[in-house]
Amino acid sequence: MRKKAGPGFYVFLVGFVFVILFPFLWQFLASLKPPGELFGESAFKLFASNPTLDNYVRVFTQRPFGSYLWNSFVVASLTTIYCVFVAAIAAYAIARLHFRGKTLVLGLFLMVSMFPQIATIAPIYLFVKSVNLTNSYLGLVIPYTTFALPLAVWNLTAFYRQIPYDLEEAARVDGATVMQTFWKVIFPLAVPGTFTTAILVFIAAWNEFFFALTINTEETMKTVPVGIALFQGRYTIPWGEISAASVIVTIPLVIMVLIFQRRIISGITAGAVKE
Repeated sequence: MRKKAGPGFYVFLVGFVFVILFPFLWQFLASLKPPGELFGESAFKLFASNPTLDNYVRVFTQRPFGSYLWNSFVVASLTTIYCVFVAAIAAYAIARLHFRGKTLVLGLFLMVSMFPQIATIAPIYLFVKSVNLTNSYLGLVIPYTTFALPLAVWNLTAFYRQIPYDLEEAARVDGATVMQTFWKVIFPLAVPGTFTTAILVFIAAWNEFFFALTINTEETMKTVPVGIALFQGRYTIPWGEISAASVIVTIPLVIMVLIFQRRIISGITAGAVKE
């Protein structure tokens, strides 16, 4: 374990990171190119001859991109709050309580998460339309739970199983009820795992495309993935604006991961080493 890495390791590491980040770098550099340099021989040049921020300006001035960002943020936030709250209670019951059918419940969660969206969009759309929730935030939050809630339950169940049972027994000796034990003992210890699960759910809801495309059809209610996909010019596809919008959309996720990186790492590695 004390052996130092050789030069070959660092060369491989730099090359690996470059390959992973190159698509994002190319997207950012393309967003700085004027339309004339996005086609022909100029398209193969890494850096723009005349870099400009016009693509970023047009994204916000010629399109309701601010509304797209706000819609995605609201829907992803509501989905995350709801799914993590429900999943925390459900995962605690599955991981710590003894009742019949626990394996069946987990299997149902896994089965629901494996259903393709194309197979469920028809009944979901008919339900949302029947209750007049199309072109609304709630109309997206409800179908988003079909993939976000199973993800949250599976992740939190694994974290709760790693917490020692002695803590619950001590709480019961002190007269705590099941819910008091959960909220005052177990849940605070599972904060790293909860943060990790919340970020995963938020990213999944932020990037969702198919449900948002089908349910919210009004221009002012579209989310970011749908809005970018429907960027169209009069005669050509505005690749510069698409690149700029993609860079803007990535920034909130990067900032969120950087802010909570310690909690994410501690949540991912929780239980990896037993004392």
